[in-house]
Amino acid sequence: MISRIRGKIREKHAMHLLLDVGDITYEILMPPAVIAAIETEQVELVTYHYHKVDQNKSVPILIGFINEVEKEFFEHFITVSGIGPKAACKALSKPFSIIAGWIAKGDFKMIKTLPGIGETKAKEIVAKLQDKIGKFGLIQDQDIETQAMVEENIIEESLAVLLQLQYKKTEAMDMLNKAIERNPDIKNSEQLLNEVYKQRQF
Repeated sequence: MISRIRGKIREKHAMHLLLDVGDITYEILMPPAVIAAIETEQVELVTYHYHKVDQNKSVPILIGFINEVEKEFFEHFITVSGIGPKAACKALSKPFSIIAGWIAKGDFKMIKTLPGIGETKAKEIVAKLQDKIGKFGLIQDQDIETQAMVEENIIEESLAVLLQLQYKKTEAMDMLNKAIERNPDIKNSEQLLNEVYKQRQF
């Protein structure tokens, strides 16, 4: 069981890193909010190590976090029925303190904005975790929170445009989330809508 890993970042993507450890390069799956907080080339990550079993194959997967508190929040999140490790990584696209605050307040509207989380799943998350995640709202991630607020405004502006263009809200949010996954460096609504347009050409 791999519990920690230290190395140099070879490549950084929206939901995973390639990490050089000696002569070996590991692929580390990570929530977007965690990757956004990493600014150095050399990192030491706390890892969640599991095996995905598929058609008689067992594939080892490492999920990385900056500290044990983030890992603990993730482990709480995957106790919700129907949310596996990969789905949790995708959903945890905002700073953990913000998500914890939404859960604590029972803010279904905001929880539903997380990738892959619909209304039913949002209610299950609140029912399962509302009284268990208070300390995670204390995580010091103010800089990431500011970035998340900016991103939230960009999404709202872009969503308003797509609704004017007669797209359904669920379809529009799906397109916006996928565009951000493809290009996490988007700075404004114009760039986001351009990325949506690009992805619809393929």
